[in-house]
Amino acid sequence: MSPQFERDSLPRRPRILFVGFAHSSHTHGWIDLVRQDFNVRLFALPLGFPPDGWPVRTYVTQSTGARFDRAARRKLYVLNKVGLAAQNAWSRVVNGPAIDAPRSWLARVIAAWKPDVVHTLGLDPAGYFYTDVRERFGLAGKHAWVLQLWGGSDLALARFDQAKAPRIARALSHADAVLTDTPANRDIALSLGITPKKAAGIAVMPGAGGVDVTALRAAWSGPTAQRRDICWPKAYECPWSKALPVFEAVKGLGSRLDGRSIHMLAANDESRAWHNALPEDIRRRCPLRERIPHAEILKLLGASRVMLAPSLVDGMPNSLYEAMALGAAPVVSPLDEIVCLVNDGRNALFARNLYPAEIAQAITRLLDDDALATAIAAENLKLVNDLADRAGVRSRAVALYDGLAERQRRRGS
Repeated sequence: MSPQFERDSLPRRPRILFVGFAHSSHTHGWIDLVRQDFNVRLFALPLGFPPDGWPVRTYVTQSTGARFDRAARRKLYVLNKVGLAAQNAWSRVVNGPAIDAPRSWLARVIAAWKPDVVHTLGLDPAGYFYTDVRERFGLAGKHAWVLQLWGGSDLALARFDQAKAPRIARALSHADAVLTDTPANRDIALSLGITPKKAAGIAVMPGAGGVDVTALRAAWSGPTAQRRDICWPKAYECPWSKALPVFEAVKGLGSRLDGRSIHMLAANDESRAWHNALPEDIRRRCPLRERIPHAEILKLLGASRVMLAPSLVDGMPNSLYEAMALGAAPVVSPLDEIVCLVNDGRNALFARNLYPAEIAQAITRLLDDDALATAIAAENLKLVNDLADRAGVRSRAVALYDGLAERQRRRGS
């Protein structure tokens, strides 16, 4: 046990325990937003672990296969048959009610460290997981609970699932504060029947803590109209977005790709298969890569004329905010969670995810019309500064945590 891990960096400031996936860039973005203001730790859900260089103190619940800094990491798992069985069991009951080892670990961490606030990063699985722990180990009232809803996937379809709907409503009603990334998601949360008092605690904030608009504006690689490339940051297949229609749209661009590249990132096996099926002359112009460092993504966006992000279910993607700040004109789908903040033809061009012709038409317009691309880039700098500038989001988040911690202390005194 490392004394440095146990010693709070800011002894007079509140303690916040985050619960979520340690490999997620959204996790890193949000915690980095406030870690200079509070004593923060992360309970890492199994099926992931943090980057080696990330300094946030983290309770690690599965083997990384490597040694790590004991001052920044606390190992909770045991590499024996029992420990491995617990890890395997987690993958089968990630949303289930069983009291598995990770749930008991979280309860022990909370009892030992006594955080003022527990913040669950996403409802599925972190919010569901914590709800089980909270109820089974009698944690209600021991600390304040912030429930963060990420994107559309937490609510958009899940609220229609008869098995999940009661669990969603229970989590929303028990949380002391709810964060979501769009007014549309806030309205969905309100429709699930939470009390007016609880409704006042719903705050709309970017899921990853926003972007540094000034720094990203300074990183532009020339005006938008002078750029030629396209960036597709999430070129993978999943339930929330489909890659094949985008590949079909790319095939339809023909000679418009001459002298251009489409950077396809975060590829998975299925998207790789469709990429392999592209004609050779198009495939050469469309480099496909798996996950790359976030700094490289930002560099590509800052040099791109167009950012592609068609989807079936979404919130307000952080990549959309980044594209806005970096001058890449977005192509996104007209989902409720997006159209409540973004205007077609002013901030982006809309194209439905399952319609290759719409995607190809939107790309073509942005490639052919310098005035349109320039106007969108200018409008988006204003919009992203209003909605997602990191300094403003940070001040609101700090005030939220301070208020919750003070209320919790008054409740306990």
